[in-house]
Amino acid sequence: MIKVGVGACTVGKPVRYDGQSKRSHSFLETLGKHVSLIPFCPEVGIGLGVPRETIRLVDSADGQRAMDSETQTKDYTAQLEAFAEDTLGQHQDLAGYVLVKGSPSCGMARNKLYQTDGNPKNSDGVGIFARRIQELNPLLPVEEDGRLFDASLRESFAARIYVYQDWLEIQEKGLSAEALIKFYGRYKYMVMAHHVPTYKALGRLLSDAGQHSPDKLGFEMMSLLMEALKKPASRKGFTNALQHIRGYLKRDLESDEKRDIDQAIEQYRTGILPLIVPMRLLQYQFNRHPNDYISSQVIMQPYPEELGLRNDI
Repeated sequence: MIKVGVGACTVGKPVRYDGQSKRSHSFLETLGKHVSLIPFCPEVGIGLGVPRETIRLVDSADGQRAMDSETQTKDYTAQLEAFAEDTLGQHQDLAGYVLVKGSPSCGMARNKLYQTDGNPKNSDGVGIFARRIQELNPLLPVEEDGRLFDASLRESFAARIYVYQDWLEIQEKGLSAEALIKFYGRYKYMVMAHHVPTYKALGRLLSDAGQHSPDKLGFEMMSLLMEALKKPASRKGFTNALQHIRGYLKRDLESDEKRDIDQAIEQYRTGILPLIVPMRLLQYQFNRHPNDYISSQVIMQPYPEELGLRNDI
């Protein structure tokens, strides 16, 4: 089963500094029916109690440090970094991670940062554990719980989880130029929907795949692929991909069937309909008129439909 790391407080564990948990996120509840959510609390993991004194991010000469809020004399930075290393070392099969908004250990970005004299500086802080996780595995899909209230970011994160799981599985089978080309071939329209420049860059990268080390080429390919999918797909981007896919049906449909699909795509583009409507029409027609190439395209169903993500974008 797919495994996703989560901040323990986001799934109801009473591990926050005040002994409380965060409000349950409905998306995580739904996601948890399809993947295994593995809870972690770095601050508890390094031995801090519940409840406990708060820690803060301090901008020191040695970079951002996690210090106790009261005196700024206790430094927990190295322990939190080590916990991140242990976490990824022991759970190399994680396909994603949900970080915690505002946390000096787990906050992905925009955390309150303090000066060494104790005064607030700005909101440029990054949680120590969160930063180290991303440094150790830049390909791992990460998102912050607060950002998951945004439908487009939610959809993008879910897509990346399933792409990364696919990547873990293909690595186990062994990488080759042929395997990498075949892998990316299934994601072409998905990348097109998110970022056309990356779609073109990946085509150029893989055009001479046999001339490069599979491991190096695979990392470069996945770096581009995951970076593209971090960008929430716009209606314009999805419309472009849908129109390309619709082209594979041009010899199979009656004029009224073509009109229905084209109208649904246009109404999606203009914001009248959610993405699920034109996708359902296309899926219905490809069930009637199977196409091996389109059936291989992950964009047709990148994650379980029960997540309901395409109802909101």
